[in-house]
Amino acid sequence: MRIEVDKEKCTGCGRCMEACPKGPRIWTMDKDKKACASDLRFCHVCINCASVCPQNAIHVIRDAEEKEEKQKSE
Repeated sequence: MRIEVDKEKCTGCGRCMEACPKGPRIWTMDKDKKACASDLRFCHVCINCASVCPQNAIHVIRDAEEKEEKQKSE
């Protein structure tokens, strides 16, 4: 599982961190004040972060989706 943040779209509003049940354990702001999912050990894959992002900058990719993408490219 991984969380991708489109740095071009992210405005640094912090809604992802606020919506996340484990907010500060997972989310930080990078040097450019953009959201960064820095520790996914605590992630429950609830996708609250992606659903509240006003810029649609967050994409939660589950392991099954990654496997499907790899199979399509082979």
